[in-house]
Amino acid sequence: MHSGVRTEFERYEAPDPDLSDRVDLREQLCFTIDPETAKDFDDAISVQQEGDGFRWWVHIADVSAYLPAGVPLDRGAAERAFSTYVPGRVAPMLPPELSEDRCSLRPNEDRLCLTVEMPPGGEPKFYRSIIRSRARLTYAEAERRDAGPEVVAALEVTDRLTVAMRDRRFARGALRIQTPEINFEFDGKGGVERAWKETEPTAHRLVEELMIAANEAVAELLSGRKRETLYRVHELLLKKLADLGVPTPPAPEQLSPATAAGVVAEVSERVSDYVERSGRGSEAFPALVLRSLKQARYHPENLGHSGLASPAYCHFTSPIRRYPDLVVHRTLLRELGLSGDPPATDLEDLAEHTSAREREAAQVEYLADELCLAWLLEATLYERGWDDPFEGEIVGIIASGLFIRFGDVFEGYLPARRLAGDYFELNELGTAMAGRRGGRAYRLGDPIEVLVEKIEKAEGKVELSQAGRPRR
Repeated sequence: MHSGVRTEFERYEAPDPDLSDRVDLREQLCFTIDPETAKDFDDAISVQQEGDGFRWWVHIADVSAYLPAGVPLDRGAAERAFSTYVPGRVAPMLPPELSEDRCSLRPNEDRLCLTVEMPPGGEPKFYRSIIRSRARLTYAEAERRDAGPEVVAALEVTDRLTVAMRDRRFARGALRIQTPEINFEFDGKGGVERAWKETEPTAHRLVEELMIAANEAVAELLSGRKRETLYRVHELLLKKLADLGVPTPPAPEQLSPATAAGVVAEVSERVSDYVERSGRGSEAFPALVLRSLKQARYHPENLGHSGLASPAYCHFTSPIRRYPDLVVHRTLLRELGLSGDPPATDLEDLAEHTSAREREAAQVEYLADELCLAWLLEATLYERGWDDPFEGEIVGIIASGLFIRFGDVFEGYLPARRLAGDYFELNELGTAMAGRRGGRAYRLGDPIEVLVEKIEKAEGKVELSQAGRPRR
């Protein structure tokens, strides 16, 4: 795979896991919801209504039962840190015999889990379990309620619970802005048939709210006992939004996790309102707010997660594809007296390494998307014609030019030298390209009409020109 992501896996002999002290939940109705192409099913969910409340379970693959700390494969997994996903393919953190088989919560097979159970109005419970998933649903199937009667009934109960959970999370100040992912369909001949943005359907909420709640529950337990692990933290970006004319609240001089959460929540609400009222920045402004989350990192101490309005947050729910989750599992098991492994001694280095690897994996995934889109754009222009302009929006700015989102899913680069009427320079905050003489400025979020000048398919690069100017 590009950028050297794919590697050979280290020597590994699967141990026979200890099945004692596991809660047997194989008769419970639980199920998984994942993308259509997924094979690494980390999590299964179950919800029951009890009176006016709900009891829910989040079952997470117990990777630690199959991967002892410090063995060669564990060290290799720490080095890889993440699975990397590109359209149609994956470079897994763990070998397929674990990621797609023994650890994956496949339907109608006994699987070992680490479970978070939340009773109505009570305190969470954490324990090792053995489960048997009743169904493997795609997001589309869950959305259509395309399942057996028992599972459909369970989806309806889960829907009622997670609507209330999301309302409570937004009420406490969690970030409301979301951006859809781009999905691809291939033609079976090596070409890209189409690409589209998938807005977050109801099915995503069913999983997302329960995963966030489980992550918070684990982080609150560990941070409340002053335990070091890999917590999830992030910063804010207020100055750039203010420079773009978007109303922003004043930032407190001292940002605690609680005050940071409140600021981010107010920013996200103001951005959403501004985009709706002004009709400007629908692509750029939510991305700018979310970029503060993109800068999220791992840290041995709990510093809070302002975007989720969580005083304590960690990643616990995807240990098959994220090494930090496996670290959290081991910390939790040690805290529960279920593991004799000594605590990790290199958490600061591991936090820095996994944060860096996450950014690298994201860059590979972004490039893979851009390669697919470049091929699709060429096919689109073959049908549409190169002289037909696109309505676009400025979504990024660097010293030499503008990045434009157009045609719903495409993105291209417009060099500053192609901008008409002046010599344009980047402002101090990187939010606008301003003319030296006339004062004309091109700002993040501004609409702009563009033509495609050149496509470099092998690099996934698209060069644009401003529509209405003579082509060079």
